[in-house]
This record gives sequence, C-alpha cells and structure tokens, in this order.
Amino acid sequence: MRSVWEGLTPELMAMIVKGIETDEVARVVPFVCTGWRDAVSGPDCWGNIELEQWCRRVDRPHVIDFAISCLVFRSQGNLRRLSAFRIGDFAFSFLSNFAKCLTVLKIPMSEVTDENVKTHAKCFAALKFLDISYCLSITSKGIEEFGRHCKLLEQLRRTLPPPGFEGRSSSEVDDSEALAIANSMPGLRQLELAYGRCCDIGLHAIVSNCSALTNLDILGCLNVMMQGDLKDKCHKIRTFRDPWDDDGYFYQSSDDGNNSDGAATDSSLDD
Repeated sequence: MRSVWEGLTPELMAMIVKGIETDEVARVVPFVCTGWRDAVSGPDCWGNIELEQWCRRVDRPHVIDFAISCLVFRSQGNLRRLSAFRIGDFAFSFLSNFAKCLTVLKIPMSEVTDENVKTHAKCFAALKFLDISYCLSITSKGIEEFGRHCKLLEQLRRTLPPPGFEGRSSSEVDDSEALAIANSMPGLRQLELAYGRCCDIGLHAIVSNCSALTNLDILGCLNVMMQGDLKDKCHKIRTFRDPWDDDGYFYQSSDDGNNSDGAATDSSLDD
C-alpha cells in the first residue's frame, strides 16, 4: 500500500516537522514510516534544533552534551538555529565543527568556559543572535572573543543572576562585560543586560559605541545612576527598559513607529 508521505522531498518533510519539538522528531517521527525514517536520518530535518525544554527536563550535562552532539552531527553543516540549556565545553566544541551556517545560538545557564570560547569563537562567524544568559563561566574575555569573531551579531542576551543568587551582592560593580560589548560589538541592535553589574561608565560606553541599538534592557542594573547626559542618550533608543522597571513597562521614544509592545525579539531570525 502506498504511503501518504511517498513522493515528498526531504525539504518538504523538513518543513512539516519544523513546528515539532526536536526531541519528538528524534524519538517519534522515525517510526511513522520508512520515508520518515530516511528523512530524519538525513541533514534536512536538523537545520533547527530546539532542545531547551528537553534539556531542562533532563538536567544532566553529560546526557545533554551527548544528545546535542548526535543531533548536530546529523545536520552535516546545515544547522541554522540551536536552542539548548546547560551545555558543556564538549558540546560547544563539537558544535563549532558544524556552525558555518549557524545564525541563532541560545545556550542559557551553560557551563562553557572562556578558554573554550577563545578556541572556537572563530567558527561562529555567521551568528546574528546569541543568548549566553546565566553562563557564569563566560566572562568579559569570552564576550570579547564572540564580538571579535562574530561581526554579524545583532542581538545579545546576557541576563545575569539577580542579587542574592549564590551570595551575589547588589553593590558589586564590574564594568568589564559592558566595556567588552561596547568595544567589540558595535553593530548590535538589541541588547538585554538584565541584572548586569555595570555602572554608568560601562553603560555610557555601550550607548556611545553601539549606535545601531534599537532595544536596550538594563532591568536590575542597580549600579547605574543615569547621571549626566546618560539618561538622554538612553531615552533616544527606540525601546529602553531602565534598571527600576519592575512592572513590565518599557520606555519607548516618541519617534518609534514599530514594535508597539516594546519587547525585544528575535522574530526577524525565525526563518
């Protein structure tokens, strides 16, 4: 009996599974029929790997690294988006071998180190969106390496733990990450630095050097005092969220004609 899926190209099959969670594509789809098993064995279904929710459920770094490595290998260099959680140096190193087309990388709370970023950042030259929130083993040195090699980078998420997390003090000041962003990522359009440690010096460098910024979120950056002309510079940015905005309100400049909800998104990179 002829399968309903017979005759579909691998490209069409990849489009069909695009909205299905990656772990289900790996675990369930191959058992639908021979055609789907063959399709999932090839690279076309692995251009977009969304594993963050699965990683959170598993929450075992060595299992996560192994699974990501297996799926990334299937992409055979066609990988464009990867969303994961708590990956380690092994998965990051392995990923670098298949990252030539990668434009979106989301790896919050991962254990990737500065040294690993320094070694492999050059392989991520196509990146446009990077999320390294809560990646506490990446410091200003790693951020600078990303900026030095990822010249197409437009969106950066770098949310840090709020005060009280693992003994972190609200008075701790460190402008090194903000200065690394300002000096190495001048093309950024959207930047999220919630609960960052910078003060006016680091923020002033960002708004001065990153002239393309349209969205800036510094919620919880309580060392920022907005002195001098810094407040005016920030409020010229189309969508700006200040350190004390605890009710979800975003300041939006009056000349903004788009993005009415003020939220920074990566929707432009979805396709």
